[in-house]
Amino acid sequence: MNISSNRVLSCLLLIFTSVCALAQSEIARTPSGRPDFNGNYDISSLTPFQRPAEYGDRLFLGEDEVEALRQREMNTRARDAEASDPDRGAPEAGGNIGSYNDFWFDRGNDGFTIEGQYRTSVLTYPENGRMPARTSEGQAKAEAAPKFAWPERDGAWWLETGDTPYDGPENQTLGVRCIYQGSASIPIRPLVYNNLKTIVQTDDYMMIYIEWMHWARIIRINDDSHNPRALATFDGDSIGRWEEDTLVVETVNFLDQPHQHAERSVVERFSPSGDGGLLYSFTVQDSDYTDSYAGELVWPKTDQIPYEYACHEGNYAMSATLIGARMREREQADTGDR
Repeated sequence: MNISSNRVLSCLLLIFTSVCALAQSEIARTPSGRPDFNGNYDISSLTPFQRPAEYGDRLFLGEDEVEALRQREMNTRARDAEASDPDRGAPEAGGNIGSYNDFWFDRGNDGFTIEGQYRTSVLTYPENGRMPARTSEGQAKAEAAPKFAWPERDGAWWLETGDTPYDGPENQTLGVRCIYQGSASIPIRPLVYNNLKTIVQTDDYMMIYIEWMHWARIIRINDDSHNPRALATFDGDSIGRWEEDTLVVETVNFLDQPHQHAERSVVERFSPSGDGGLLYSFTVQDSDYTDSYAGELVWPKTDQIPYEYACHEGNYAMSATLIGARMREREQADTGDR
């Protein structure tokens, strides 16, 4: 190798070293040198959790499909923002009066990109981007779990069928009781609203504040062992370890319902992204499903400040539901229909 070649090689090495050093310096770091994840994040996204079936195994969207995704959202907002007809008739008795109007939703304005490409879904495994089938035991457990809504029927129908939908608060879902929203907490995914997350990080702990249900996940860093299974919680027991600049978090010991353990483990990875946000990925092993599932999404930083989640379902609607059930039972007893 001649002198000129040596000089070229030296220059290339210097450039490579400088670029690497610049990339490292662009990552905000704590005083101990770890990536600094402290801050607020808004993970609102039009990218669905599960991939629409028509995309098959395709991971990325084309530009026309991205524009169609945005336009559908804009059309939905425009339709829901239309003034109501003051002369419209009353809803059909016993019918569905609908959900919130669009003012309350916050699905974001766009899908997310990873390495410049729009994704068809958050889920990346199974290859079709859709949840695996439940096992027979998992299906039975889902059918026996409290339901968000029961089909409407006349009278106190549950006295005839033996169902117990309205016996007390314990028969309601955790969400209706304003206790916990699992899909917002672990693994974390974009939902229809309340998508803010706040991270408070030290050398020994990382706290993730989950806006939906005002939940705080506590992750111990570099702990040696998990808590015993008897101390299981809704969001599990999380322990993190650093693999270079990525925090890998392993969580076990979940509860699906009070006193109902879940055979589930979740591995999450939090990595710094170039724009100051995070790249978040997860893999779930769950005995209720026939296969594992995995996904990834970006967490953009935001200046928005999360406030306490005011859950009126638990404050008002649940008690009103139980009062209504007692009234139906009394009416049925008075008419002798039981």
